Amino acid sequence: MFICQVDVIVILSEKVSGELEMLQRHLVILKQVVDNEPIGILKLAEETKIPSHKVRYSLRILEQEGLIKATAPGAVTTDLTSPFLKDLDSMIENLVKRTEDLKKIKIAR
Repeated sequence: MFICQVDVIVILSEKVSGELEMLQRHLVILKQVVDNEPIGILKLAEETKIPSHKVRYSLRILEQEGLIKATAPGAVTTDLTSPFLKDLDSMIENLVKRTEDLKKIKIAR
């Protein structure tokens, strides 16, 4: 089966878009934890309008990265959260720059 090159570009851009959407969700969840710790899954889902199964996944990822930890009353930040937040703007700016660099690639047909 032959996949058209346009299809490949669409597939790749959809994959990147999905990853950015997931990153956005993780950051929204992290913001809620920072602002309202300790906070549980149901409250996070209610406050963010994100389905609880996606909240659980984001919490698991944030915990694996050491940015939050689970406690009986709910998720709380860790010692790694503050340094991460200090670097967050520069990380996002780097993503913006890389996206802008993509626009500079001109491919003649």
